[in-house]
Amino acid sequence: MIGARVINGGAVSVRDMPVLSMEAFRAVVIGAVRDGARLSALFGYPLAPDGVAKAGRGGEARGERPAARVTGAEAGAEVGTKGADGAGGNVPVRLVAVLAWPYAGGCEVLATDPGEAYPALTPECPPAHWFEREIAEQWAIRPEGHPWLKPIRYHRAWRPGDAWGRPPDAEILPCVTDFLRVEGDEVHEVAVGPVHAGVIEPGHFRFQCHGEQVFHLEIALGYQHRGVERALVGGPDARTIHLIETLAGDTTIGHALAYAQLVEGMTGTKVPARALAIRALALELERLANHVGDLGALANDVGFLPTASYCGRLRGDFLNLSALVCGSRFGRGLVRPGGVRFDLEPARQDSLKSRFEPIARDVENAVTLLWQSSSVLARFEETGRVARETALALGLVGPAARASGVERDVRMDFPTGYYRFLQVPVAQWTSGDVFARAFVRWLEIQRSEAFIRQVLAGLPEGPCQAERPPGTSSEPVLPPHRLGVSLVEGWRGEICHVALTDVAGKFQWYKVVDPSFHNWMGLAMALRDQPISDFPLCNKSFNLSYCGHDL
Repeated sequence: MIGARVINGGAVSVRDMPVLSMEAFRAVVIGAVRDGARLSALFGYPLAPDGVAKAGRGGEARGERPAARVTGAEAGAEVGTKGADGAGGNVPVRLVAVLAWPYAGGCEVLATDPGEAYPALTPECPPAHWFEREIAEQWAIRPEGHPWLKPIRYHRAWRPGDAWGRPPDAEILPCVTDFLRVEGDEVHEVAVGPVHAGVIEPGHFRFQCHGEQVFHLEIALGYQHRGVERALVGGPDARTIHLIETLAGDTTIGHALAYAQLVEGMTGTKVPARALAIRALALELERLANHVGDLGALANDVGFLPTASYCGRLRGDFLNLSALVCGSRFGRGLVRPGGVRFDLEPARQDSLKSRFEPIARDVENAVTLLWQSSSVLARFEETGRVARETALALGLVGPAARASGVERDVRMDFPTGYYRFLQVPVAQWTSGDVFARAFVRWLEIQRSEAFIRQVLAGLPEGPCQAERPPGTSSEPVLPPHRLGVSLVEGWRGEICHVALTDVAGKFQWYKVVDPSFHNWMGLAMALRDQPISDFPLCNKSFNLSYCGHDL
């Protein structure tokens, strides 16, 4: 590895992160992805406005001072009011790449200083395509040669400048109405959303069709953009964990666990085994609730009401088990740095066991009906297929990747916590269609159930929180100039949290990559050459998060 090696849930000194030339950075990232690494994160953060030292590794420029802290209240707009020379101009932005190497069991972190423009990675490294659009939008840095350079959240850049080539006084956000168009006889365009029927988050879908056949689907998001990443800068403080738990509400445990692991890695905190077990149990309950709910929703989309009605109720039963553990159906308030806030005393363990088994039996009965129905299989099979090569090229994660034959699961590739003691076999299929995405969920349900039984049968004794010296603050105290990386296999796939601390030990920058960020383009590819009437079924088979993407 050329970059700094960071184990999952670990941290290194910021000064150990090599800052390469743009040419070398591109070569390393493109070569690593070609050789089997995953591009888990690619993001920018502002350097100090009063200078960038030239004393980096290998003679490359690197910042020896932390960036001036930008709080959520400052809204980031003031970041670029002073340049590196102390006069007018933009604060320089550093790009950081996090490469996850599954066979090496760790991550590689490296950086570069791109200036105002750089040769895009996307043409040679497709997993970078969404990241580079985000960087252009946030930092007004242009990835030259990007094949479809558009904003992904439609907000103004956090520093002066423009990556889209607009006049400085332009009032309209770039490319709001700029969609790919297909011309020709009988070609037409169908717009869906952002307002949808039912209780659903907003997102816009633009179909280019020939009759019923979809040539191309373009997805426009950003309607849920809340500025959460910028609000996390300056923490950790009393509100940090609450922001983390609401990044994507249906993945409360997944994101809270990623944050807790990151803080623990930075502080060297040893979490008691009992707390690790309860965390893993809660994460699998979250997975079960969502997978069961998705199978019910898929059944509903093809009008198969027995499974739809039963799974809707059973999803609620699993959520109620989470409430039994911590008082919240979504798991809020359970996971905290250092452990968990709620223990499972014998009475609640017995209640959990007695309620769990009947739910598991009902799930098996309800879901088995799906695979026994020829009408369901006829709608699922060969619908919305994503080939393995496409899944790999786009960097898909989670059940969407495993349904296309990509063996990729953080619990096996980068195990942390209780997953180092109890393994969950990777569930995958190969056909890449709606059936595969549904069946992988069913396989994961069975394996999560088996995992929970093992945890409850052998819950370790001991405390649920790491010891803290008397009189210390309830909020984590982080060391300065550290970079931490945390990966968790949420129910949608890989969650990635990356943080850098400043001279005071506060978050200089905090980056979150929800699995939906990787997978929205997979949904677009699933609709290629499909009838437009298959969109609801394909969409539900991915079931991606709007707010987890928009942050």
